[in-house]
Amino acid sequence: MKNFIFLGIILLISGQLHAQIIFGKVISDEPVAFASLKIVQLELQISADSVGNYHFGQVPAGKYTVRVAGIGYNTLFKSIEVKQTDSIKIVDFELKPEIPDLNEVVITGTLKEISRLESAVPVEVYNHTFFRRNPTPSIFDALQNINGVRPQLNCNVCNTGDIHINGLEGPYTMVLIDGMPLVSSLSTVYGLSGIPNSLIERVEIVKGPASSLYGSEAVGGLINIITKSPKNAPVFSVDIFSTNWSEISTDIGHKFNIGKATSLSGLSYYNYQNPVDNNGDNFTDVTLQHRISLFQKWIFKRRENRLFSLAGRYFYEDRWGGEMSWTKEHRGGDVKYGESIYTSRWEAFGTYQLPVKEKMMFSFSFNDHQQNSVYGITSYIGSQHIAFAQLTWDKKTHRHDLLAGIANRYTFYDDNTEATATKADKTWLPGIFLQDEIELHSKHSILLGLRYDYNSNHGNILTPRFAYKWKVDDNTILRLNAGTGFRVVNLFTEDHAALTGARTIEITEELRPEKSCNVNLNILKKVAMPNGNSLVFDATTWFTRFNNRIIADYETDPNKIIYNNLKGYAVSKGISANLDFTSSNSLKLLIGLTVMDVYSKENGIKIKQLLTEPWMGTWSVSYPFKKINMAVDYTGNIYGPMALPVLSELDPRKKESPIWSIQNIQFTYSGLSKIEMYGGVKNLLNWTPNKGNPFLIARANDPFDKNVEFDTDGQIKATASNPYALSFDPNYMYAPNQGVRGFLGLRYTLKN
Repeated sequence: MKNFIFLGIILLISGQLHAQIIFGKVISDEPVAFASLKIVQLELQISADSVGNYHFGQVPAGKYTVRVAGIGYNTLFKSIEVKQTDSIKIVDFELKPEIPDLNEVVITGTLKEISRLESAVPVEVYNHTFFRRNPTPSIFDALQNINGVRPQLNCNVCNTGDIHINGLEGPYTMVLIDGMPLVSSLSTVYGLSGIPNSLIERVEIVKGPASSLYGSEAVGGLINIITKSPKNAPVFSVDIFSTNWSEISTDIGHKFNIGKATSLSGLSYYNYQNPVDNNGDNFTDVTLQHRISLFQKWIFKRRENRLFSLAGRYFYEDRWGGEMSWTKEHRGGDVKYGESIYTSRWEAFGTYQLPVKEKMMFSFSFNDHQQNSVYGITSYIGSQHIAFAQLTWDKKTHRHDLLAGIANRYTFYDDNTEATATKADKTWLPGIFLQDEIELHSKHSILLGLRYDYNSNHGNILTPRFAYKWKVDDNTILRLNAGTGFRVVNLFTEDHAALTGARTIEITEELRPEKSCNVNLNILKKVAMPNGNSLVFDATTWFTRFNNRIIADYETDPNKIIYNNLKGYAVSKGISANLDFTSSNSLKLLIGLTVMDVYSKENGIKIKQLLTEPWMGTWSVSYPFKKINMAVDYTGNIYGPMALPVLSELDPRKKESPIWSIQNIQFTYSGLSKIEMYGGVKNLLNWTPNKGNPFLIARANDPFDKNVEFDTDGQIKATASNPYALSFDPNYMYAPNQGVRGFLGLRYTLKN
C-alpha cells in the first residue's frame, strides 16, 4: 500500500509540473534504506526513503550516469536515457553487498569526487565495516591493521603517539577530517584519540607527498577521515563495549531534521581508571584516561542541490600515567613521578558551494587547542589556533579536467618552553594551486599540478606534481606518480620526548624546512574468478628522498636531544601490496605486506632510522555463519625487527626489537532486530615489549635522577646503585604494554 501511495504522489506531481520525472526503488535482497543517488552530469543528489523509494523531479531529456550508494553495499553506476516523451520514467537500482569495488568514489587524491579506478592518484579506502572487525575506542588504535600504516606509541608513561606511513614518523603524515587540516602539529600527539568511530564513514589514505594540493605536512602521506553524511546516517545508534581491564567505550549517534537542515550528532566517551603494573616496574602499564568528544554536523538543503555543510567538535581529555601510588596531589612535585595531561580542544569546519554557474567550493576551518601537561616536575603549557580557508574551482572542458584553488592558513602557537621564550610563533601560509588532468586517449591520461606557497618565516615554496594513468582495461589500471613535499618543523609540538623533561633540548643551528621528492608506481587490478569469487590486487613501489631532514640525536649525549638539519640526505623506499579476496559464500580475506628501507646518510655513513620496521604484514579474515546469524573476524599485524632508542652501550635493553605480532578475534551475533552483540579477545598472543628485556623504563626506581652521579665531563658515572650509567628515560617504546584481554559489546541501530 505504501508503494501505491508513493506512486500516486509522483503521478500527481508529474501532472502538475509537466516535466520528466525519474522514480523507482533501490533494492538488494531487501529495500535499501536511505541510499544516496546522484545524477552525475547534473550534480543532482537525493536520498531514498526508509523503504528504498526515490524520485528525481524535473530532469531534462538527455543521457545520464546515475551513481547509487548505500551503507554496506557496492556503489553502482548506471547509464539511463530520458526522452522528451518520457513524462515519467521508472528505474529500479539493485545494489550488491559490499565486495572489493574499484568504482567506489574517492576525493582525497585529487580534491574532487572520482571513482577509485579513474583516479590518477592511488587512494586506499577503508570503510566503517572494516574498522568494526576489530572495535577500538579511537581512530588511532583502529589504524593498526592497515598495511603500511602503524600507530606508534612514543612514551611508556603517558602513551602518546603518532601515525607512521611507510616508515615515516607522525609529523610527515597529514590527518584531515572531511578534507580539512584539523589534526596537525600540537593536536597530532593527542587529538587522534578523540574522533568518534561511530561517525566515520570511511578513511582514505594517500601514501607519498601530497603537498601540491594540501601544502605543508603532507610530506609522507595523508589520512582523510570522512564522517557520515547526515542524510545517510541512521536515526539513532549506540555502540558500547568494555574489556576485562575495566575500559568502557561508548559511541552514540543521532540524526534529526530541522526545517531544511539535516543534522547528525555524536558523542564519544572513553573511561579507564584501573591502574595495572604487570611488568613490575611500579609504573602504570597503560595511562588512565577520561575522554569525551562531542560532534555535530549539519547539511542544509539549497536550490539546485548545492552543497552547504557545517560541522563542529569539542574534545576534552584527562590522562595520566606514572608511579602506581601517584595522585593528583603529586602533580608537578618531586615526591611521586607522574605525567598528567589535560587537553581541551574545539573545531569548526564547513563547505559552501557558491551560488554561481561554475562549480566553486569555499571550505573553511578553525580550531583551538589548549594543553596543560606536567612531566614530573617539568610543566608544558601550550596554546595553538589554526584558521584555514580555501576556494576551489572545478571545471571540465573537452579533454581537460581542471582544478584551481587559493588557500591560506594561519597558525598561532605559544608555550612555556624555549621555543617561544621571547614571543609566540605566528605563521601565515597563503598558497595557490592548479591541477589539470588531460585525457590523451580513452586509456591514457596525465595529471599536472603545481602549488606555490609563501611561508611568512621561510619564504617561497614551490611543489610540482605529475601523474600518468594507463587504464589497461575496465579492471586494471597502472599509475606513475611523482611530486615534491615540504614541511616546516615545530619540534615542540611534535616530539613528545622533547617535553618529558628527561633530557635537555639542544638546537645547533637555525632549522630549515624539510623538502622531499617522491616517485611511485602503482598497479591496481580486479579479477573476476569462477563461482562468483572476486579478487583485487593493489601494489605500489616507492622512492622518497629528503633534504634538510631533521632527525633527533639521542645517542651523542644521554642527557640531551640534539636537533639539526641533516648534512646529507634521507631515503624511504620499498614495495607494498594488498590482496583483497571475497568469495561467493561471503568469506572476506584482506592480506597486506610492506617491505621498506628507511635510513639517513651523512658523511658517507648510512644510519637506520629508529623505530622503523624493515617489513610488516597485516591481515583480516571474516566469515559469516548465516544460519546462526554469527560472524567471525580474525585480524592481526606482524612487524620485523626495528632499531630502538637505547641510552648507551651499557644499556642492557635490547637494541633491536624482536619480530612481534598483535592478533585479535571477534564474534558478532546479529540475530536480533536492530541489535548486534559482539565479543572476543584482543592480543591473543599476549605480546608486550617487556618480554626479553630487564626493564622498559630506565631508572624507574629514581625518576627524578636524585641518585645519578656525573663525572667532570658531565657524563653519567656507573655506580653500585646505577651499574648501567643510566638516567630516567621513558621513551623506550615500540609496542603497546596492554596484554591479552577480553571484550564484550553491543550495537543498537535505528535506521528509520
